[in-house]
Amino acid sequence: MGKMEKLYNLARERYAALGVDVDNALARLAGVKVSLHCWQGDDVCGFESASGLTDGGILTTGNYPGKARTPDELRQDAEKAFSLIPGKHRFNLHAIYLENGGKKVDRNEIAPSHFQGWIDWAKENGLGLDFNPTYFSHPKASDGFTLASSNERIRKFWVQHGICCRQVAEAMGKQLGTPCVVNHWMPDGYKDIPVDRLAPRRRMQKSLDEVLSKKINKRYVLDAVECKLFGIGSESYVVGSHEFFMGYALKNNLVLCLDAGHFHPTESIADKLTGMSLFVDEFLLHVSRGVRWDSDHVVIWNDELKAIGEELVRNDLLKRTHIGLDYFDATINRVAAWTIGTRAMLKSLLMAMLEPTADLRRLEKDGDYTSRLALLEELRSMPFAAVWDYYCEANGVPVGEKWLTEVKKYEANVLATR
Repeated sequence: MGKMEKLYNLARERYAALGVDVDNALARLAGVKVSLHCWQGDDVCGFESASGLTDGGILTTGNYPGKARTPDELRQDAEKAFSLIPGKHRFNLHAIYLENGGKKVDRNEIAPSHFQGWIDWAKENGLGLDFNPTYFSHPKASDGFTLASSNERIRKFWVQHGICCRQVAEAMGKQLGTPCVVNHWMPDGYKDIPVDRLAPRRRMQKSLDEVLSKKINKRYVLDAVECKLFGIGSESYVVGSHEFFMGYALKNNLVLCLDAGHFHPTESIADKLTGMSLFVDEFLLHVSRGVRWDSDHVVIWNDELKAIGEELVRNDLLKRTHIGLDYFDATINRVAAWTIGTRAMLKSLLMAMLEPTADLRRLEKDGDYTSRLALLEELRSMPFAAVWDYYCEANGVPVGEKWLTEVKKYEANVLATR
């Protein structure tokens, strides 16, 4: 018996004394698939053209060397990240990551053929794919409006883009045999205080109705809508607010996307999950880390992430929730950013799975808040690391900080040559 297994068995005994089945927790964790976001690997540039994004792109800071410049490089980097993360997961693409063969393909012209390379790669690696229309960084989005545009020609352009994206997602889901989550996020809004808040929302509603009216096989596509409090250039008013998309998702039986960075700094999406779970069938989480604002920092294993994991596990919401990451940091190694964030997300779920939730609920119901608090504090010093390390070893990925050595080697041998 190796050292890792010995430590695991000791930890299992400690948790068993609290009534926790560690083996069952690891089996549950193995069924969780996190969707890694393509845009961390190339600073949200995409492959529409060699010049990258223009006309109001997403703000990425930093210039760390070695970013992916081609679809093949991005796939190579993603494979490296997957090799450092326990479990089998998914990959999340934006429409601007098409492979157009060097030809001009506008957003309202994209087709499944432009993503066949991604589908083939996902099939080869046993991955599922998710997808996002790119309603930003385009001449027809230069005034800050897409689906809510008052210009009918521009509005129709973006409606067609949304329809095309759902058709791409249908092809992905059908070929890979797993539903593709399509997330609709639009940055539409005003920098300063508007007079008419209603008309843009009417146009947004009309546009989404038109996008979703296109018949798509629901076996292969799950449509989600994502809200936001504010953004760069839309500080005073965002058309797709939380209330707007909460209502739209409820009315149309859609997946509701909650982004950890899209609310006020004092709000937590962990607290929103149970409230919305009574009315929404499925969630999409965009797990990010806002620092003072929606700054999309790399996810770390902090209290907010732990709270998200606890709410998902304690309330049996995992089977109704699609977990995706959403951040981009160009100041550090991009493969490391994927690895840190995904491993942190999985740690938060595992720690929640190792909690004696039934006992904690009983104490709470009995009004014994002293014992509840004491037990929660003692759980912090339980031998969680031994369980996590064993899970990594059992999945054939580096244990502890050893994954960083692998990233450094990859950086020296691959990234440094770009």
